[in-house]
Amino acid sequence: MWSLIQAAGWPIWLLIFSSIVALALIIERLWMLRQVTVAPKGLVDKVLEEFKARGLTQELVNKTAQQGPLGRVLAAGLINVRSPRAVMKESIEEAGRTVAHDLERFLTTLGTIAAMSPLMGLFGTVVGMIEIFGSSSPTTGNPGQLAHGISVALYNTAYGLIVAIPSMAFYRHFRRKIDDLVLEMEQQAVKLVEVANQERK
Repeated sequence: MWSLIQAAGWPIWLLIFSSIVALALIIERLWMLRQVTVAPKGLVDKVLEEFKARGLTQELVNKTAQQGPLGRVLAAGLINVRSPRAVMKESIEEAGRTVAHDLERFLTTLGTIAAMSPLMGLFGTVVGMIEIFGSSSPTTGNPGQLAHGISVALYNTAYGLIVAIPSMAFYRHFRRKIDDLVLEMEQQAVKLVEVANQERK
């Protein structure tokens, strides 16, 4: 393995670095975008139950805000629970935009790695081909060595695809996951608004 890395030339180190970064981002996003972390099941029901029993308290707002992204959205609604419906919805929407932006953290980097890895692999292959043909001459060229050199240069392209394919797959997966989580948080927030509005009536 080490001999292949050495033979592929210095461009492959860019791909190795990119693969390490992509792997770290994938692991981090898998951990941070779990359902239990972003939008715990039954959270809005617990908040509403305590709100109905004890009313709006600072303790309830603080405790709700600590329950992940959904908790922050619900806390924004609780702070304005005595305000008109439009004000309450606007505060929830503002908090939701901030939360959605936080959930998309690092996705741009992962998408960039997925898009650039094949190009970096192609660049490594071109550099390798230039070095191979530059070091050979019509009189001293060995066809066997030339074929081996070309195959080694193509390792850059192969490694670039190996990095790009899973990176793109996880990028798409995370985009869909975030869309689903944001939709669920919106539905939970609407439930809070509806119940609070009924309580005022």
